Amino acid sequence: MLDKDALGTLNWLVEAGADEAIGEVPVNRLVAAPPPQAAAAPKAIAAEAAPMVAMAKSQAAGDTVTNAQTLANAATSLAELKAALEGFDGGALKRSATSTVFADGTPEGRVMFIGEAPGRDEDRSGKPFVGRAGQLLDKMLASIGLDRKANAYITNVINWRPPDNRDPSPEEAAMCLPFLRRHIELANPGVIILLGAVAARHVMGISEGIMKSRGRWMEYRVGACMVPIMPTLHPAYLLRQPAHKKLAWRDLQALAIRMETLGLPEPVSRSN
Repeated sequence: MLDKDALGTLNWLVEAGADEAIGEVPVNRLVAAPPPQAAAAPKAIAAEAAPMVAMAKSQAAGDTVTNAQTLANAATSLAELKAALEGFDGGALKRSATSTVFADGTPEGRVMFIGEAPGRDEDRSGKPFVGRAGQLLDKMLASIGLDRKANAYITNVINWRPPDNRDPSPEEAAMCLPFLRRHIELANPGVIILLGAVAARHVMGISEGIMKSRGRWMEYRVGACMVPIMPTLHPAYLLRQPAHKKLAWRDLQALAIRMETLGLPEPVSRSN
């Protein structure tokens, strides 16, 4: 078919059933086309990238924990530790909180209580256990002659309120634990009480439920000494399950006996 007979060629194509043009350049169907390159599957790329993303997150978390350890170990007093914690970059957890909740009470009494994390009231006040659970805790302490203003010391595993009062994540706990361990060393308690399952899990590595671990004496190393430590029920849990207050009372009685044996709480000087 010659170019000068273009109209005839077009008519022939129409009669042959060709009613649509697919390109401006003719295709030689007698030449084998090169095999198409397979495009990388998005899922495969994502699968290959996932370990790298996880590694980056792990490294970032590791850097944060290392930084926390460095700051905590450098503190030589509770005042320095509090200042280090307030200056520490706690990431999203700290940015979402109003206050850094350090501690409340009298460390010289050498009876230390460790809870889970601040709630709404604690976040507003900057002190641990000031809401309804804190009011119940004060009554529990008073029942065995303890008072945070005179001879009891209170802190938490986590120093910033998790959003919506959710349980702290393992990464958040790992970030705060270097400060807590140094906190215990500087406070130098003679006995420690863990309030609730979260505190028991992160301080002592107890994975079983609090109903199985409560009331059981264990030991925690503080420097060269082994300090008696016992998990008990969290006051917030007792507000939801008041029938279990009898179990908490048994634990408090065991604490009172242990304090008497150890000669605690120690007298607090008037200058404090």
